[in-house]
Amino acid sequence: MAAVRLDSVRKVYANGQVAVAGASFEALDGEFLVLVGPSGCGKSTLLRMIAGLESVTSGTLRIGERVVNDVPPRDRDIAMVFQNYALYPHMTVAQNLAFGLSLRHTPRAETETRVREAAQMLDLAEVLDRKPAQLSGGQRQRVALGRALVRKPAVFLLDEPLSNLDAKLRLGTRVEIAKLHRKLGATMIYVTHDQIEAMTLGRRIVVMNSGEIQQIDTPMQLYRKPANVFVAGFVGSPAMNFFRGRVLDDGNVRVGSTVLRVGSAATISKLVSMAGRELIVGLRPEDLTMPTETPADAPTLAAKLEVIEPVGNEVFLNLRYEDRALVARVPPQSLPEIGSVLKLGVRTAGLHLFDAKTEKRIDAAL
Repeated sequence: MAAVRLDSVRKVYANGQVAVAGASFEALDGEFLVLVGPSGCGKSTLLRMIAGLESVTSGTLRIGERVVNDVPPRDRDIAMVFQNYALYPHMTVAQNLAFGLSLRHTPRAETETRVREAAQMLDLAEVLDRKPAQLSGGQRQRVALGRALVRKPAVFLLDEPLSNLDAKLRLGTRVEIAKLHRKLGATMIYVTHDQIEAMTLGRRIVVMNSGEIQQIDTPMQLYRKPANVFVAGFVGSPAMNFFRGRVLDDGNVRVGSTVLRVGSAATISKLVSMAGRELIVGLRPEDLTMPTETPADAPTLAAKLEVIEPVGNEVFLNLRYEDRALVARVPPQSLPEIGSVLKLGVRTAGLHLFDAKTEKRIDAAL
């Protein structure tokens, strides 16, 4: 296996479009690293540059100790799994698995051994004689994974491999990919637009937007300490609630008609120096509490209940606070009628503060 390192890697097309603007990070040897972001953010372009399918405009790309900017894809010792399965319909599963090895003139005995091992690992042993049309979507995706696996590459690259599966298959295959990584200890770089996939699979996550890296961190650090408003709103489902606020002379923050005491005394003292400054205040849905669960001294937001979404072990409340929509995540319980006004409690320890101009996290909120 091998590490993958990017130093100020850029991709600029002939028309001047900047697809990737100076990406710098390292996927460690054996790490499962996820690139996540909305459509068009540059994540797939970045993966294709690592694979050698897109040229690097500037910067340095290394796989292991070797600079591979100008190395052809076939010589990079990588294997790529695409969004579409790209299986040969006239070949059996076994033939599809073996195809890449046959192109490399791998001895027949070794090819059979590798195919058998991959089939056992991916639970495909019973379908080796079938053709792709006879397989389920999940089985086809496992064949695509197996075709990469048999090559024993230094690096696995996966470009939205689950996006064609339905929700149940996506969940099951996601678990299989996680298990596969643990078995192999392989370096894997995985692209997705689904932040739930990113959070559940990645040891570390690279969040991208408009060709730029917004933050690189572990899943929980991204959730607890997002670097800016984009990351805060992108990571987490339902998304974080945002409010416009202003720092008061005493270090508290006014949001609409509500005054919030933000964090500890040390944090308050820092905010005093920012008096008058405009903020964007972020609050996760789980940090809004029902009136019956709110301490007497906690600040409250009086919000009108508009939609109730029961999803089993929790309930999402869609509400209107003054001119802004917000979502609360609460345990299952008896709820008031639609149109009722609820005084929701605010867990101020869960507040996130961002500068209104730069949209970057304010250190006082850390």
